[in-house]
Amino acid sequence: MRLRDLFRWKNLVLGFGVGGALVVGCHYWVEAVAGPFCHGDLAKVPKMKAAVVLGCAPTIQGRPNLFFTKRMEAAVRLHQKGKVDALIVSGDNGSKEYDEATAMKEALVKAGVPAASVYLDYAGFRTLDSVVRAKEIFGQEAFVVVSQRFHNERAVFLARQRGLKAVGYDAGDLRGRGGLMTHLREYLARVQAVLDVTLLGTQPRFLGEPVVIP
Repeated sequence: MRLRDLFRWKNLVLGFGVGGALVVGCHYWVEAVAGPFCHGDLAKVPKMKAAVVLGCAPTIQGRPNLFFTKRMEAAVRLHQKGKVDALIVSGDNGSKEYDEATAMKEALVKAGVPAASVYLDYAGFRTLDSVVRAKEIFGQEAFVVVSQRFHNERAVFLARQRGLKAVGYDAGDLRGRGGLMTHLREYLARVQAVLDVTLLGTQPRFLGEPVVIP
C-alpha cells in the first residue's frame, strides 16, 4: 500500500471514530439529563396544567401508524386520570394535505377527551419548536411531554436546557422492524438536539400570538 493511501485510510478511520464518539456522547448526555424525568408509570407523573402531545403522521402508506396510536392512548389516559387539564397537540401542518395537529385532536375527541381541553399547535415542525412554543405561545413553563420514551428524552432534554420544567409520560413503543429505522434516526436527532442548545442557539421556525389556557 502506498503511503498516500495509508494516510487516506488513517484519516477515514479517524473520522469514523470521532463521528462515532460524538453520536454516542450525545446519546448518553441526553439520556442522563432527561431520563430521570421520563416515566412509563402514570402514578409517577406529577399533576400539571398541560401536556404537550408530540405529533407524527396518523398513517403510513395507508396503514395506521402505531407510534401515533400509542401516543393518543397515552394522552387520553393522562387526561382521564386528572394528571393534566389541557392537551396541546403539537405537530407539522406544512400544507393543507398534511395536518398532524388536527388529526391528533380528532383522535382524542373521538376517544372521549372534551374538545375544549385540546389546544392546537400547528407549528410544531420540530421537537424543539414544540417545547419552546409551549412556553412562548401557550404560557407553560412546566408541562408533561407525551411521546415514546426515546422521543420524550430528547424533548425533555431540549426543554430543560432552556430552563423549562418538563417531564415525560412514555407512550407504548414499537420494537422489531416496525420501529427500527425510527430508533436508528434518533441517534442523529440527539446530535442535532445537542448542537441546537450548545452551538447553534436554534429558535422555532414560527412564534405568533399567545394562546391563553385558562
